[in-house]
Amino acid sequence: MTTARSVTVKLLDKEYTISCPDGAEAELLASADYLNEKMRDIRSTGKIVGLERIAVMAALNMSHELLKAKEQNRYHIETQLRRIAHKIDDSLNRIDRDD
Repeated sequence: MTTARSVTVKLLDKEYTISCPDGAEAELLASADYLNEKMRDIRSTGKIVGLERIAVMAALNMSHELLKAKEQNRYHIETQLRRIAHKIDDSLNRIDRDD
């Protein structure tokens, strides 16, 4: 059974106490720092007002980044698999020619 710990994070100068699994505090704090940075960036534009709206916009932007990174990763993996398949085909063709 995993024990939970309470960790205090600060987002746009407001503190929130969050429960997280024991040992995951550093990850939670890093995530909160990243979110805080994104929220500050949005607030600094002056186009969006209100903590909730800023948080939603930051979440949408971060979701977009995540989906884009996943797509790039998928493309990279597919490219690597095609390259490996090509090498296997070349090797099998050489073996067939040598027989």
